[in-house]
Amino acid sequence: MPERTDAVEMRGALLRLRRATGLQVVFGGLLHEGRPLHITELNGAVTPALHGLAISAGSGLGGKCLALARPCAVVDYPSARHITHEYDGPVSAEGLRSVIAVPVVVRRRVRGVLYGALRDALPLGERVADAVVAAARDVEQALAVRDEVRQLLAGPAAGPSWEEVRQAHGELRELAPQVADPQLRARLLAVCGRLETASAGPERRPGVSLTPRELDVLAAVASGATNATAAARLGLRPETVKGYLRSTMRKLGAHTRLEAVVAARRAGVLP
Repeated sequence: MPERTDAVEMRGALLRLRRATGLQVVFGGLLHEGRPLHITELNGAVTPALHGLAISAGSGLGGKCLALARPCAVVDYPSARHITHEYDGPVSAEGLRSVIAVPVVVRRRVRGVLYGALRDALPLGERVADAVVAAARDVEQALAVRDEVRQLLAGPAAGPSWEEVRQAHGELRELAPQVADPQLRARLLAVCGRLETASAGPERRPGVSLTPRELDVLAAVASGATNATAAARLGLRPETVKGYLRSTMRKLGAHTRLEAVVAARRAGVLP
């Protein structure tokens, strides 16, 4: 399941890249622990020659990209002198000539390679190269978010303190809106809900109902974030954060931010 959901991010990035640049073929794959990189996602290919191709570090253009952890490009793949040519057969079958490969790097570890290609021996140009790099950065960000989500969902090995639970809850609420996969996002929010109800005291007020965004803002405030910091974390404007806080305080009968956090914890809407 993790591999399948990670592939969704690569597929989406490749589709956006091809639409934005006009590259004739875009493709890529991700590394999974203990296995080599395989080309699993293609857009624009007219043959199956590249699909499933295993890329070894140092071999071909993608392998060079893997080994150096930096973008690599050739104007004419078949005649390129600075790469090895183990993959000339599949590349020739697809008719590729000008190719760029960009690594997907998360926490200093190469997690995959994203390619863009033309069937003519033409320089790709700085605009196209920048777009391929930006697409790889999109995949990197999505993978980093997913890694964090999985770690938080797995939970700590030993019993956490309530402060650790509250910190984890705040991080989960911040991450949830960034997760594109609806099933993973729903699971993430369900975990938030369990953390919230687990902390409810005897004076719980079942009638209290906060919107998801009100909870996001309140969770950020509970972690000590200022309005500006909460806005930056959640992708909102500071004025919008203030508005959510006002409505939250009104619902909870609170007059200050601290009172709102305390009331929310008593009501079981924050851990």
